[in-house]
Amino acid sequence: MTEARIHAGSLVLYKIRPAIAESVADKIEIRFEDGKTKRVREKDISLLHPGPVRDLGALKAEGGNVEEAWELLQGETASLEEVAELVYGEFTPATAWQTWLVLRDGLYFEGSVRNLRARKEKDVEAEREQRAHKEAEQKAWAAFLKRVQQGSLEEQDFNRLGEVERVALGKTAKSCVLSALNIAETPESAHGFLLRCGYWPARFNPWPLRQGAAIESPGLAVPVLAEEARKDLTHLQSWAIDDEGNTDPDDAISIDGDRIWVHVADVAALVRPDSHLDLAARDRSANLYLPEKMVQMLPPAVTDQLGLGLQEESVALSFGFRLNAESEVTDIEIVPSRVRVTRISYEQAEQRLQAPEFVALHELSKTYRAARLARNAAEINLPEVSVRVIGDEIVIKPLPRLASRQMVTDAMLMAGEAAARFAEQHDVVIPYAVQPEPSEIRQPQSMSEAYAYRRLFKPSNAALSAGRHFGLGLDYYARATSPLRRYADLLVHQQLRAFVTGNTPLDKVGEHMAAASAVTGVIRRSERLSNLHWKLIWLKEQGDWQGEAVIMALEERKAVVMIPQLALESRIRRSDDMQPDQRIRLQVQEVDIPTQSVYFRKL
Repeated sequence: MTEARIHAGSLVLYKIRPAIAESVADKIEIRFEDGKTKRVREKDISLLHPGPVRDLGALKAEGGNVEEAWELLQGETASLEEVAELVYGEFTPATAWQTWLVLRDGLYFEGSVRNLRARKEKDVEAEREQRAHKEAEQKAWAAFLKRVQQGSLEEQDFNRLGEVERVALGKTAKSCVLSALNIAETPESAHGFLLRCGYWPARFNPWPLRQGAAIESPGLAVPVLAEEARKDLTHLQSWAIDDEGNTDPDDAISIDGDRIWVHVADVAALVRPDSHLDLAARDRSANLYLPEKMVQMLPPAVTDQLGLGLQEESVALSFGFRLNAESEVTDIEIVPSRVRVTRISYEQAEQRLQAPEFVALHELSKTYRAARLARNAAEINLPEVSVRVIGDEIVIKPLPRLASRQMVTDAMLMAGEAAARFAEQHDVVIPYAVQPEPSEIRQPQSMSEAYAYRRLFKPSNAALSAGRHFGLGLDYYARATSPLRRYADLLVHQQLRAFVTGNTPLDKVGEHMAAASAVTGVIRRSERLSNLHWKLIWLKEQGDWQGEAVIMALEERKAVVMIPQLALESRIRRSDDMQPDQRIRLQVQEVDIPTQSVYFRKL
């Protein structure tokens, strides 16, 4: 074999393909099984058998005992011809090719065509175990993929699907499972796949996790509130007015002659700057209100201890003030206090607005609101709903525009103005809430006008110097009435409380606010996307839902519509007869949960 030369009809090896030498000259022309030819140099090919060979399709050899030949050649080397004769009893083009395949397989022999070496027994055994393990893994993988496609998952499958979940949550961009099934490696495709195979329940809400929000309240220990001197305001009737079912009451209102008091849970008395509780709240930025649960920025025990009206007496940081002739907040007093708070709902308060306990406050709030509107405060009346998951039921309730809700809103705005004016007057650094004026000022009358006006608005932001908040119609404003729910409010409380109790306010307000603000977008997106998720789940479960929509805007090919029942914005195909504010009937055609898409047709 070693002295044989390549000539016409020889069986040769080109890379890993068998070929027949057709002619031999300066270059050798070879022909492959598919009939194609190629001119190569002699050094580019290896001689397997001198031939003659006419048909590469006939290179089949029956029988043979590779393992026996391997045992006989332990510790020795041999040529391809010698190994072929030991394995098959003869050296033919077919046995030469099959022997090369044995060499290429690499289990029993290694080396080259001219010099084959029998591998050591321990190496062969190790290779056998490795191959058996790999074969078992391949079988298990194939069985797993089959179960996944059939939606019949077993317990061990859930670990394998963790990588798909990471794609669905935007944590990684690659998945072997999705690739093997020719499914796009995108969060939307992964989401749909996890629903189809049963890894995620049909109603699973992935949006907070996808945004990176914390989905559990902090589990930190909460200290006992220290005793301190407090102004006794327990003689006042104080009312915490909230939505039915509210579990974190952090503000209440009362009136003493012409003096309004807004009492706010005294969270800063317990949560000191840079404490573990403060850092936890800063990391979360705000409570996360999901239809299915609430995730608090502070441990629930803080609410249990400080929520207004949850105890017979509550501690508060109380904001007392009057309104001057221009309906500006004046004569401001901010004090730690003790109050007695009665909790009622907006609906209950609505029935008592003309009662003695509310009539004066209601009139003052209307006067204050009229003054804000005169300063171009935005009044954008678009549908709002509450979305809650109670047990297995998705409850979507429109929020009525109650006078009691507006009264409380205006009282809270008064307290925010009081906090801002007080801080400005006493040089206390706090995060003010400011909003620039839009490019055009309007007074919208219809839903479509309100929708268009809202799109002109620039977002409000935090600033360390006082500035106008255009949308509220206030020259001074700070968010100060929800320290249990928002870190910005807690930071305002920490600063004001330090000043009024004779302590030194924090000098790192900007750093603390920036850290919390970085998470604020995560909270807002998580809430917005989660509300939409549950609205779409509700629509999907309704089947062929039909209902009323209002045309909000007309685009080139589409009409923007609002479904008041769901406070849901969508787009439908535009027709020539459509007009803004026109009411139409829609029927749902398709709901795609992973892409948060819904398609309607006009009835």
